[in-house]
Amino acid sequence: MFSSDDRAFMKVALDLAIEAEQNQEVPVGAIIVKDNEIIGKGRNKIIFDQDVSSHAEIVAIRDASKNISNYRLNNCKMYVTLEPCHMCAKAIIDARIDEVVFAACEPKSGSLVSIDNFFERVTLNHKVTFQMGLLEKESSNILKGFFRERRG
Repeated sequence: MFSSDDRAFMKVALDLAIEAEQNQEVPVGAIIVKDNEIIGKGRNKIIFDQDVSSHAEIVAIRDASKNISNYRLNNCKMYVTLEPCHMCAKAIIDARIDEVVFAACEPKSGSLVSIDNFFERVTLNHKVTFQMGLLEKESSNILKGFFRERRG
């Protein structure tokens, strides 16, 4: 189901999630890969940027778009440590990313399987495939630890 490359890429996303946590942000990381090379990286920066749209996925899309000088990210794959919300799912579609691999489900706001099946809507102008569960336990543990400490 998942290749060794998939695992290696998700580990990079997990490292970005840990960076986010070290900066007091919800620990989510994302990368964008094209032709087996990372072209964009992002981690949650909502507090740092004072911008509700600075989710890891959006930051990664912005970074990748700058790096390839194109807002269209055709033939790209995103690895993200948490199931995307609706805002991020729509940005993924608009960027024309082909596939998303996410680690852990987000039961309160996940738009792909948890509260909605957004990518499965036939009226969307771009089709995005997805896989889930890659390094799920590792991502979940980081998130649970973060929230446990915050509530602590």
